[in-house]
Amino acid sequence: MSAQKPASWAYSEDFVAETDVIEKARVRSEELGCVPVIASVGAALRLLAAAANAKAVVEVGTGAGVSGLWLMSGMPSDGILTTIDVEAEHQRAARAAYAAAGIASQRTRVITGRALDVLPRLTDSAYDMVVIDADKAEYPLYVEQALRLLRSGGVLVLDNMLWHDKVADPANRDETTTILRDLGKALRDNDSLVTALLPVGDGVLAAVKR
Repeated sequence: MSAQKPASWAYSEDFVAETDVIEKARVRSEELGCVPVIASVGAALRLLAAAANAKAVVEVGTGAGVSGLWLMSGMPSDGILTTIDVEAEHQRAARAAYAAAGIASQRTRVITGRALDVLPRLTDSAYDMVVIDADKAEYPLYVEQALRLLRSGGVLVLDNMLWHDKVADPANRDETTTILRDLGKALRDNDSLVTALLPVGDGVLAAVKR
């Protein structure tokens, strides 16, 4: 690794700046105790949504709306975000953030509840993109549902897949790290997916369903 690599990484992490609305939503997220995506991860979400022309997106983990704002800025103007979170207070903050960004209320379906209760009620092969950023222990179960929901050519995105630099270290064998490491390898080796692990933020795994 060149001596310049850490500087290049820092440069790329800050390459795309937050809007004022996203910055305010991030501050609100931190006040509520939910960890928002950083700008580089948000930019990746926006890019993937735009590349997929994602008109129907499911998000597991609403937080205070930071990731949703990034996603909707990449989605077409008639795209609809279905976002699920167990915390009603977080979702109230998200709705406020969407309104502050001028996003029409009909563009979002904000569902309060456990994702594993909600996801099975959604329609098979009806979604262009599924984004997962919630309870890490349940990631494998979320992915199982996500692959059912995605159309052919749809995009699956999982955040925190490097898990604070623990996944890359085989000596780290705590439960969460092991779950994420094993899941990443399973998705990589799944012939029905085209997968990449992006060194953005805390690690973004993206996969396209064949």
